[in-house]
Amino acid sequence: MLFPAAQQPVIDSASNVRIREVSVITVYTDLQPIPFNKGFYSVDMTFFFDVSVELFGGPSSGPVPISGVAVFNKKVVLYGSEGSVKVFQSGGERDNPQLPGDPRALPKATVQVAEPVALSAKLCGAPCRVEPYCRVPECICQRYGGELDPAPQRNNIYVTIGLFTIVQIARSVQMLIPAYDFCVPEKECVPTSDNPCELFRRIDFPLHEFFPPRAGEGDCGC
Repeated sequence: MLFPAAQQPVIDSASNVRIREVSVITVYTDLQPIPFNKGFYSVDMTFFFDVSVELFGGPSSGPVPISGVAVFNKKVVLYGSEGSVKVFQSGGERDNPQLPGDPRALPKATVQVAEPVALSAKLCGAPCRVEPYCRVPECICQRYGGELDPAPQRNNIYVTIGLFTIVQIARSVQMLIPAYDFCVPEKECVPTSDNPCELFRRIDFPLHEFFPPRAGEGDCGC
């Protein structure tokens, strides 16, 4: 995990840690075509988690709650077909048309993330120190009061998070849907009588209710 430098002394003096809750801040995605394998694309996902933990064994008698950032990276390969047409949209740049080879013509990647599960947390020193996969964006650092320290002095916190995701890539395609003209009714609806006897006479006699099914008509074939 990554924490502001001001919180590092509290982590260094702790002897135990307990995870409280985890939430997803954002997910950065990068989609690129795979060379020599047309129609397939790699989706690189970087997850940023807000993790709340409680530290024990410090100068204070009770647990000390702190929050930090956990970073996780995952890559998947999905099939997204190919686009072989030129696409021109209103509001685009006049001097830079959208060509088939332009990255803007790639399909769009979508990542759906369920609420993560906080599984465990433990204190670890330099041997289990894990460097982040990328630099934490400035907008996320501001949530914690400044730059996050990527190199803890002594202790760091290693968290295990359960995550369920659905990754999709979508491309705009053409679909033909039959359309029919609006039909104006030519006949006038005849009002029905409120007499219940006349309504009952229009109902067919239920012969099948009085005769058992024949052989072969049942579900078991007996």
